[in-house]
Amino acid sequence: MDNVSTTYVYDATDVIMGRLASKIASQLLKSHQSGTNDKAIIINVENAIISGAKDRIIRDYKARYELNHPRKGPFYPRMPDRIFRRSIRGMLPYQKKSSGRSALKAVRCEIGCPSHLEGDLPENHVVGDISEIKRDLPERFMRLGEVSIAMGAPGHRWKKERGEA
Repeated sequence: MDNVSTTYVYDATDVIMGRLASKIASQLLKSHQSGTNDKAIIINVENAIISGAKDRIIRDYKARYELNHPRKGPFYPRMPDRIFRRSIRGMLPYQKKSSGRSALKAVRCEIGCPSHLEGDLPENHVVGDISEIKRDLPERFMRLGEVSIAMGAPGHRWKKERGEA
């Protein structure tokens, strides 16, 4: 097994969340099967896009969040980094195979951009290729950060970083 693993860094700004999540899930599964054990870091997840009408998006995400029993679950997150990670988990064989569980362990979602990833990337870090999933902004969409705020998440955690009120 090769010990050199690559860490792919993806910027989720203005990228449709589902397309990026499926690309990352398939890439991590392939790397686990080939034995390279690559990792993925997704930065700026609060700027990822969910396409559709705003009222439908909010209704769907609130329904998922309120579906649970307070102590028994299923638990659905409100924070944008956790929502993104959960969407990747939904595209992996998480409960059936160890490859899905190890692929999910190799995912890190970050709100904003961590200081060590600004500018030049550290050794063994590569910018992930999103050219085949990058599209123009749809007519109707909502950012993941806005969805989180609508679900009651503390939006001041990521709004202050961009200089917004």
